[in-house]
Amino acid sequence: MKAQILDVKGTMIKEITLNKKIWSIEPHQQAIYDTVISQQAALRQGTRKTKTRSEVRGGGRKPWKQKGTGRARQGSIRAPQWKGGGIVFGPTPNINYKKAVNKKIRQLAVRSALSLKVKEKNLVILDKFIFSKPSTKEMLEVMKNINIDNQKILIVTKEHEELVVKSAGNIPDVKTLDFQKMNLFDLLNATKLILTEETINRIEEVYA
Repeated sequence: MKAQILDVKGTMIKEITLNKKIWSIEPHQQAIYDTVISQQAALRQGTRKTKTRSEVRGGGRKPWKQKGTGRARQGSIRAPQWKGGGIVFGPTPNINYKKAVNKKIRQLAVRSALSLKVKEKNLVILDKFIFSKPSTKEMLEVMKNINIDNQKILIVTKEHEELVVKSAGNIPDVKTLDFQKMNLFDLLNATKLILTEETINRIEEVYA
């Protein structure tokens, strides 16, 4: 399986062979679904909280005597059936929202997403980014040269590259990540995926 490597001017400089086990598999929809759900669940902060009847202020005195009034017996005006009373089974911040997905399924999901990008012709491989200083103008020029401007773009580099991050930081719908932070949600959310040749090699080391 061949893929072209471009320079920042959009010129093809060579071809490389991609590993079919990563870039040409049948996407596993269930693995993708389970992994996305797990990733989104892990982002939940669990900060919602309602007060139970023991936490609501007041209600210490019995509202009326137990018998002889003709009304239903009541122990506190902060019981759940009263206006201003406590909430029954309300959300608490100590809920664990995490959903476990094993490593093999997560890796299968990422391989599926990468194969989708290749299948849809939404993968662009660059030799490397060349910036002497942070420059939004130069990054826009690169996007124009490789014909992927005005789209949701994800750039993944092998390691954190400050000049790349700062150059793309002010461009709408462009996100930059290093390989360690590459994740399924961002891969699926992007229309176009830009990888450097070093990133390709690192992906094949980890996911092959």
